[in-house]
Amino acid sequence: MSDLKEILVNKKNCKSIWFMRQAGRYLPEFRKIRLQNKDFIKLCLDSELSSEITLQPIKRFNLDSAIIFSDILMVPYALGQKVEFIKHMGPKLKEFNFNHFKNNNKKSFTQKLQPVYQAISKTRNKLCKEKSLIAFVGAPWTLLIYMLDLKLDKEKIDYQKIKLKREEIILILNKLNEYLFIHIENQINAGADVVQIFDSWAGLIRPEDFVNYCIEPNFKLVNLCKKKNIPVICFPRGIGRNYKKFNDVVRPNGLNIDYEVDPKWAKKNLKNVVIQGGLDPKILLNSEKDIMSSAKKYLDTFQDLPYVFNLGHGLLPSTDPDKVKKLIKFYRNY
Repeated sequence: MSDLKEILVNKKNCKSIWFMRQAGRYLPEFRKIRLQNKDFIKLCLDSELSSEITLQPIKRFNLDSAIIFSDILMVPYALGQKVEFIKHMGPKLKEFNFNHFKNNNKKSFTQKLQPVYQAISKTRNKLCKEKSLIAFVGAPWTLLIYMLDLKLDKEKIDYQKIKLKREEIILILNKLNEYLFIHIENQINAGADVVQIFDSWAGLIRPEDFVNYCIEPNFKLVNLCKKKNIPVICFPRGIGRNYKKFNDVVRPNGLNIDYEVDPKWAKKNLKNVVIQGGLDPKILLNSEKDIMSSAKKYLDTFQDLPYVFNLGHGLLPSTDPDKVKKLIKFYRNY
């Protein structure tokens, strides 16, 4: 087994395995807890249960890293915006109030998220020392989409609203970065070793806005992490060939590729970074033969590089845990 932090910082030619959304809906032990805890935000703020859920996939699969059970929308929640998770619809946030957002208090923000930090501390105490504990945040652009309710459907956002509020949006992105770094630092101080920044909707940014809305906010956040020696993985999902530009400018320790990125292209173009992920989570719904041949493509491509085996997005709720177990076994025997 390999320590993720060691791979990211020293770029040693070794491997590691964990999965995005490894603690969650596909596991029967999680569904049992979720059935008794209808309010998702309250569940994230229950440090005992959050820690228990974080450790479920470690106990079941002996993965190399744990990722804290939480949500990127805990930041808007702590900034005073009501967040609800509606069944079959996803998150719904109360209407954004710019004045209220500007007048947030950093001390209050930290206090509201104390249960998250307590969960990290409890998990670190229970997790064996050679396993990394991953903290995470949503990138400013991705949070902005939820906070301003800009989604029209899975692949479209209300760009007209963005055009009308361009100056306000830049201010929001900058302010979010301040709070996101506080949240990152608090999670590291609580016992996390690594942070992953999820820019889940980066692929919806128009080319003329890519630098201002994706590159700049991520660069600022990664720079702050580097100054504090915090290893950081970025996941700007859906940006295609812009992964190269992102990596060349932002320069994170690790870069998670999505399943639309050709691994051979990634190997050729993404330099001085530890590549993570890539496998399409939908593959895990297929036959075992499909799963292993798809996994082998990534393992073969990156066999002579430091590489973190993961997915190009999170595990799907309909994933069979037994297939996950067999994939991990295949990886271990590779």
